[in-house]
Amino acid sequence: MTENIDDICKTTKATYPYIARRILLKLSGESLLGATSYGIDTETLQRIACEIIELHNSGLEIAIVVGGGNIFRGVNGIEQGIDRVTSDHMGMLATVMNALALQNAIESMKVESRVMSAVPMSSICEPYIRRRALHHLQKNRIVICAAGTGHPFFTTDSAAVLRASEMKCDILLKGTKVDGVYSADPFKNPDAIHYKTLTYDQILREKLNVMDMSAVGLARDNNLPLSVFSVTTPGSLINVLKGAGHSTLIHDSQEG
Repeated sequence: MTENIDDICKTTKATYPYIARRILLKLSGESLLGATSYGIDTETLQRIACEIIELHNSGLEIAIVVGGGNIFRGVNGIEQGIDRVTSDHMGMLATVMNALALQNAIESMKVESRVMSAVPMSSICEPYIRRRALHHLQKNRIVICAAGTGHPFFTTDSAAVLRASEMKCDILLKGTKVDGVYSADPFKNPDAIHYKTLTYDQILREKLNVMDMSAVGLARDNNLPLSVFSVTTPGSLINVLKGAGHSTLIHDSQEG
């Protein structure tokens, strides 16, 4: 049974410093891989869509920015001798493919959504226009933002912070394969320390691998809180808003 967002907020208030009514979920392309090595795992996609819908049915307004690393990573293209701008454009197209797949999964469960691309492709999806995106959110539609910022040299993490700031989201949830921020790569170093909370200044100073530094700086400048969690863990979406489970909360003050 889906909890009401007011009940979630009551649960959250004592343990979590941010109460969300409008969120932006950043999904890495790799989070859609599941047990596969390339492309989209249908079972994983459906599970993530179900969890998004559960939050949506609780009363949250939800925007999503999706990456494309499960299909094509711009950095890999550069390593293969592809020009940086061309490689980044190819990566943007990969995010559109993921966005369309996510939209299909969401709408198969009778919830309205809109894919909005930073690169105009009117025969496939809507162009990203801030006022139109806000209108869709107010109409109880899930907004899926694709094609990053629409410009090369910027990551989808930067796009997520940009869209969250533009749409005045209360928090950005970054769903990855790792359950938060560590002092080192936990897959390579079993002694890596998990951080429960961090400030943006700590991330910039210690160069922690959360997202690119321009995205971190933009989030700090806009006082946008960020929670990093593992979207591969079932139920993690609802848990992160309650302050439960493993995650790292990043904001402008350790005191919250």
